[in-house]
Amino acid sequence: MFVGVLKEIKPQEKRVALVPAGAHALKMAGQNVLVEHDAGLGSGFPDEDYVREGAEIVATPAELFARSDMVMLVKEPQPSQCGLIRHGQILFDYLHLAACEPLTRKLVDSGAACIAYETIQKADGSLPLLTPMSEVAGRMSVVEGAKCLQMHNGGRGVFLGGVPGVEPATVVVIGGGVVGMNAAKMACGLGAKVYVLDKDLARLRYLNDVMPANCFTVASSPAMVREMVMRADLVIGAVLVTGAKAPKLITRDMLSGMKPGSVIVDVAIDQGGCVETSRPTTHGDPTFTVDGVVHYCVANMPGAFARTSTLALTSATLPYAVEIARWGWLGAMRRNSEIKLGANVVGGNVTCRPVAEAFGMPYTDIDDLHR
Repeated sequence: MFVGVLKEIKPQEKRVALVPAGAHALKMAGQNVLVEHDAGLGSGFPDEDYVREGAEIVATPAELFARSDMVMLVKEPQPSQCGLIRHGQILFDYLHLAACEPLTRKLVDSGAACIAYETIQKADGSLPLLTPMSEVAGRMSVVEGAKCLQMHNGGRGVFLGGVPGVEPATVVVIGGGVVGMNAAKMACGLGAKVYVLDKDLARLRYLNDVMPANCFTVASSPAMVREMVMRADLVIGAVLVTGAKAPKLITRDMLSGMKPGSVIVDVAIDQGGCVETSRPTTHGDPTFTVDGVVHYCVANMPGAFARTSTLALTSATLPYAVEIARWGWLGAMRRNSEIKLGANVVGGNVTCRPVAEAFGMPYTDIDDLHR
């Protein structure tokens, strides 16, 4: 199989889907690796590093798509790339389709087998390819939130950790999963007073046991979300429903009760955002203000730390990439139920139920395509 590594073109996205060591691993597994010119440069991997490991450098995305049986990238394909996807080709990347109907329909029309990093799932419910980026985004959310709280960035001028004689900031984290736990760890380490909200009492018990003394767990409900965001200097939206559009837990009317200059970092923006007033932003223009509340809604947060993020991500994705390349999408899904759960769109069919439900599209069970 020819495995193509596409250069990312989403604004300020410098990650790459495969490091040179990954190219070596694929070559050792009997695959051919094509890498678009300068695809790894933003993460510190020049073309010659890939060539040294046996990869071939190609000049254009058109050539890469034309010659590749499987195409790997990090973020969802951009409009100029979608028209290059071939029927029967395998696409392996983050898709977040429940937040984007136009992309979903383009992938359906392409006839490709589109496997999403974010819905590959282990038997215990964990998401092995989403976890490393959630760890980065969770920790980064507090760093960016602290910057947004600075007065010259529109914030209310509150220092997260406070100082002797002045109380620290109040940070409210909505969602106690991987993003939320990492955000809470970071905020606690900086000395803030941190509240983590979640509906899962077992998860709250776990967090209560492992988090520092300045972290407090709260059972989530609409009324409690409203109450807590009004106390907050910084709110981290860390909600995830696997494969589905994020629920809107912070409504527009709640903003009027929040402190002027408070900050919301909506990490769930990749899945549509958990704040009614959120809209995707970029690293170049990351914030906007609604009703006096600063919103940070960058849709590819880990891309700001491309080197760290690429190394963390590719360590997780490589074993799956090798398996898919070896067996093809059908063989890999027959052998590995985790990969089967990654199937979002295959051969013109929507095979991820939450995506189909998001847009009222027909759903096809991937098992029906195996027969």
